Parts: sequence; C-alpha cells; structure tokens
Amino acid sequence: MKQFDVRKFIFSSSATVHGQLESVPLSENSIIGGTTNPYGTSKLFVEKILEDLNHTKYFDIVCLRFFNSVYAHSSGLIGECPVGVPNNLVLFLLDVASGVLQDLHIFGYDYPTHDGTGVRDYIHVVDLAKGHLAAIDYLSTNPGYHFFNLGTGIGYSVLDLITAFENKLG
Repeated sequence: MKQFDVRKFIFSSSATVHGQLESVPLSENSIIGGTTNPYGTSKLFVEKILEDLNHTKYFDIVCLRFFNSVYAHSSGLIGECPVGVPNNLVLFLLDVASGVLQDLHIFGYDYPTHDGTGVRDYIHVVDLAKGHLAAIDYLSTNPGYHFFNLGTGIGYSVLDLITAFENKLG
C-alpha cells in the first residue's frame, strides 16, 4: 500500500466485536471485547491491529461493524449464494419456503424478548455496500481511525421473521 501511496483502508468488521451485550441498541461507544466465538475474536484482533497502525499517521482507517447481513442485490453479483448448510435464519426460511427443507427448527424460547426467541438486527447487503461507499467519502474529509456500526437499529425475533415470511408467502 505504501508503494502505491494507498492511504485509505476500509475494514469489514462485525458487531460481534462487542461480545456480550451490555445494553441494546448498541452504539459505537458500546464496549468491545468479551467476544464469544473465534470469528468475533478474529475481527476484534484485526481492529486492534488497525488501531495500532493508526499511530503511524500514514493510513486513514474505517472499521465497519456489520450486524446480520441478508439478501442479495437484484443482479445476483453481491449477497447470499450459500453452498451447503445455510448460516442464517433468512436462508433457512427461504429453503423451507422453496421446499428444500421440510422443517424449520427454533432453538430457544427462553430469551428475555417479547416472544422468548432470539432477536437480531438484519441489514440488507446493498445497504452494507452503500455503507462502504459512505466510509470512503467520510475518509476524504476525516483522516484518522474511525469505526461505525452498520445495522438498522431495529431487532426482529425469530418468530417475527417467521410470521413475516408466512404473511408474505401465504
């Protein structure tokens, strides 16, 4: 990057760097650390490395902390294209709706939520792409090290999503 004078760096991180949630909704000022899986820990480590790199004053860096990305661009060029077992609820719902899977299993009815099932913030992959473009623009007038959460700020439970799919698809 130094050889070609590339000074701006956008890192696709994850909201999992926040670890166990102290409160919701999360903000950029929420504590990071206490991650609960290797994926979150790896994202946290890279963020820490980039924060240290910022001390060189050579690079301008934005870390984008994604929540749960879903769906695809209408072109099919970005977004979900899973091979094998799906890795998020929306993909499981699509597989059940299309007949690939016969059943959807819900794990846990004892969460402290309005219906007892887990809640997640889902963000469309196109909005994530727009977030990357906004981060590039932001760095043009705001040098240094920055981090932003990318989500909708609205959580939906497992049963909320199932009901929405049932209502939409009949």
